[in-house]
Amino acid sequence: MKKRKVPLRKCVGCGEQKEKRDLVRMVCNREGEISLDRTGKIPGRGAYFCNRKSCLEAAMKNRGLHRSFKREVPKEVYEGLLKEISEDEQK
Repeated sequence: MKKRKVPLRKCVGCGEQKEKRDLVRMVCNREGEISLDRTGKIPGRGAYFCNRKSCLEAAMKNRGLHRSFKREVPKEVYEGLLKEISEDEQK
């Protein structure tokens, strides 16, 4: 039986390569709206980060999402993401 290739993605915060299913996807659609994509199926340009607050803070500091989406990411988007991730960590 043939082994399947496991898709790898790079975290925009810490820069580690991990399996796609272990990371959270952010997506920027054609209208420029940035949202969280837990399913991995929303159309648009995607960027991945670990589901940790430290990785998202690192992405904010090194402008990882800005580079991935090739556009400026508003601070409100980062704040909303930090809030969602901290809620996930509490569960």
